[in-house]
Amino acid sequence: MSLTGGNPSAYPQRPPSTVVATYAQYSEAQRLVDLLSDEGFAVQHVRIIGRGLHSVEQVLTRMTTGRAAGMGAASGAWLGLLFGLLLSLFAGGTWWQPVLLGVVLGVIWGAVLGAISHAATRGRRDFASAQRLEADTYEVEVDREHAEAAQNIAGRLRMIAGQ
Repeated sequence: MSLTGGNPSAYPQRPPSTVVATYAQYSEAQRLVDLLSDEGFAVQHVRIIGRGLHSVEQVLTRMTTGRAAGMGAASGAWLGLLFGLLLSLFAGGTWWQPVLLGVVLGVIWGAVLGAISHAATRGRRDFASAQRLEADTYEVEVDREHAEAAQNIAGRLRMIAGQ
């Protein structure tokens, strides 16, 4: 759901700005913004813009029915632990019995559901992966009326880094 109701004219316009620095790594751009903040610069006038965006999917492991069941069992154990702890607050007697029951049932249900969900793919996706968005370069952009002050601070960072 959009806060502006999908009306593009309701989005704030980017003010005229100046690129203060360009970096190959996001962490370097973040370092400059952190330095600007440390120097008392009004960072609400700063943007980090990724140029040349692309998606990177790193394959982590081969997925088998057994591995899917194991991963389901692990997540089920955590969920069972949570429910068991909640039940132990209201159960009379020993607290550990509802916790143990919750974990055991969570492991069983998680393993069964993990195995079923993997089997339902019928081998179409037999791997686990993690996706992220990367950029070729990261520009630190500052509103034009604040650019000179930001460039002075960025210059000090370059001198510190020996650039």
